[in-house]
Amino acid sequence: MDLTDLCWLSAVEQKALLDRRDVGVLEMVDAHIERIDRHNPILNAFVTLRLEEAREEAKSADAVIANAAAAGVLHGLPIGVKDYFQTKGLRTTFGCVAFKKHVPDFDHLVVEREKAAGAIILSKLNTPEFTMAINTCSNPVFGPTRNPWNLDLCPGVSSGASGAALAAGLCSLADGSDIGGSVRNPAAWCNIVGLRP
Repeated sequence: MDLTDLCWLSAVEQKALLDRRDVGVLEMVDAHIERIDRHNPILNAFVTLRLEEAREEAKSADAVIANAAAAGVLHGLPIGVKDYFQTKGLRTTFGCVAFKKHVPDFDHLVVEREKAAGAIILSKLNTPEFTMAINTCSNPVFGPTRNPWNLDLCPGVSSGASGAALAAGLCSLADGSDIGGSVRNPAAWCNIVGLRP
């Protein structure tokens, strides 16, 4: 299977390939990294990358599968984490200049659960400052995220980078937060599925 084709499968389909060992976790992560390298400089969806760390985690995840060890429901899937959720040892800016060098010493509950389920974090996803915006996914630290269907348009707010990254095949899954439509609007604007539990 062509690496690019992997990125266009649904997360459920990707997970089935991983579980059957038709595709390795490292192969899955590398496929997404290749797309990040090619498309993220234009889209600006991912803002704090951890690609080499993700590759090392992918190798470990492959070993777990090879040893038939118990694996979580997201085991091996490369994900993006909104830059509003704290990530231990990984810069979390909230899109705010005052926090542009902030590195938390703990994981937000969302991130804890993603890691516990076996997801591999590729990067932090852009968000408006403190997730507050009316019609743009931009902030003074990283600038705007573009819609992959039309670079002149916004991908939605405040989880717009999550929508853009998924629509461009840069990750298997992306998290977000939604009080007034911040997951649902990017899903609609980027032609993907968003779920607000």
